Amino acid sequence: LSPPKERSMVEYASFGKRSLAALIDMFLLLSCFMIQGLVLAVLLDVKSGGVSPAWAYSLVFIALTSPLLYFALMESSKTQGTIGKMALGLRVTDLNGNRIAFGRATGRCFAKILSAMILLIGFIMAAFTPMKQALHDAISGTLVLSNQSTFQSQVADKAFAPQ
Repeated sequence: LSPPKERSMVEYASFGKRSLAALIDMFLLLSCFMIQGLVLAVLLDVKSGGVSPAWAYSLVFIALTSPLLYFALMESSKTQGTIGKMALGLRVTDLNGNRIAFGRATGRCFAKILSAMILLIGFIMAAFTPMKQALHDAISGTLVLSNQSTFQSQVADKAFAPQ
């Protein structure tokens, strides 16, 4: 008797789950922005003389880089996903099902800007491509999978991304 062969089961994240995960993440990020805004409002209080422009620019820089760092650090971490993705049992992988590096996660974040610039069509693509890839996934060579997925590398041949 030979041992049973391991079966590959790949479950791509549906457009609905991805959208809900994005809403969770946006809620968290907006909450952080509100807190940052309150801190800025307190610091800029006219009665206390306000703060220097350097302080204000620093807070703006933090507000602009926070989402990039949140997505890139979380998606390249051991959890392979943001809080929204973790809540829905999703993870971001490369085309072979492996964890992505910080550089690739950062590139994926910048590619999301392109997905958004074209009237969100880049995001909507995930509903129609065979492997549920959005434009930023295709550009960065990533997949969003269910945590229950097991993976074999030949599945990556179907991906909508340059090899």
